[in-house]
Amino acid sequence: MVHHRAGWLNPVFEGLSYAGRLGLVWIVIALVLCLAYRRWGVFALTLVAIVAADLSASGLKSLIDRPRPPLRYAEPKTLVPLPHDASFPSGHAATSFAAATMLSFAFPRFAPFLYVLAAAVAFSRVYVGVHYPLDVIGGAAVGALIAIALRLLMSPRARQRLNGAAEGANA
Repeated sequence: MVHHRAGWLNPVFEGLSYAGRLGLVWIVIALVLCLAYRRWGVFALTLVAIVAADLSASGLKSLIDRPRPPLRYAEPKTLVPLPHDASFPSGHAATSFAAATMLSFAFPRFAPFLYVLAAAVAFSRVYVGVHYPLDVIGGAAVGALIAIALRLLMSPRARQRLNGAAEGANA
């Protein structure tokens, strides 16, 4: 993929890569949605999911210690600075899919947009040359599983309120 970059897309994927850093784009999206629908519990859960996904990805990176693509292949050059940690799983993909999944539970009408954005952020990491495709697939799985686990760990009453948020978002 990296060998077939379309020059006019470079700024798009660089921007997505920077926007996905530390889950910042997801915090803004969660803030806007939760402000519009007055669902602050969803905002808190989304923050917890982002932090848990980031910590999980960092822990797995330390355990697996897979070298990043530019450390194996000198060409082509990365479009963004090369991170100093390991490659698998992608933290950007983990935080993006954790947030997209958590927000989709509460706002199902926005799920297609949320998952397309999460996939675009994840793909951007491959496009800019700092991850392998399996890294972002692994990160996406970690993030989605964390959001699902958080939802399952919620009390039945809290889950019912989250479902009420989904009904309010669909109205």
